[in-house]
Amino acid sequence: MLNNILNFNVDNRDFPYYNKNPHISKGGWLILLLSALIAYFVYIRLLDYSKIVSGIAFCLIMLIPLLYLSNWDYDLIFHKPNMNEILLAILLFIGYMAYVMIINSLVGGFSANASSAAVNWDLLVSFIFTLMGEELFKFIPLMFFMRFFYKFSNNRKISLAFASILVLLLFALLHFEGSILSVIIFQGIGSIFELVGYLKTKNLFVSYLTHLLTDVFLTILPLIHF
Repeated sequence: MLNNILNFNVDNRDFPYYNKNPHISKGGWLILLLSALIAYFVYIRLLDYSKIVSGIAFCLIMLIPLLYLSNWDYDLIFHKPNMNEILLAILLFIGYMAYVMIINSLVGGFSANASSAAVNWDLLVSFIFTLMGEELFKFIPLMFFMRFFYKFSNNRKISLAFASILVLLLFALLHFEGSILSVIIFQGIGSIFELVGYLKTKNLFVSYLTHLLTDVFLTILPLIHF
């Protein structure tokens, strides 16, 4: 069973857009990258007003133009996760938690940036939208950089490798607050676990589920008394 979970070739899925599958024009890519920037700033501005509203806006500002430029073919991005994909997401969540414990045991003084906000239903419900927004915030530049490098290299693996590294660094900087090393270790390198979920399945729901499990667990962890 473990071999089935870790090896995917579902319906011969491939990464979209990088090889004009489908084609997105330069203007379309500009719209998508601008939508990511606008979504981020709108999210920050609305955060104090309502975590749920800010999360919904963050997600939809990117999702709507992405689907429009994909001719509303959501199968390019999402698929209903099967049991193996769900189990993969759970394994990756466990892997991230093990990674955090190992890093903290080796290097004291870091944290995984668990939320310090009061835990309430608004916060937990907002995760549903905010974390999908974060996955889209990674997905759009991942596909853009992959398309960019593939255009010049015509090498799928090299393009994906460079695109993944850039996106992990970008996501780390998105969480920068005080310690650059901390965000690189936890939000940057640590996001490999979420990224692997997408790379293995070409299904954004898998990386989203891993992300959701991680953030919900880290948020409620301080409430758990052993």
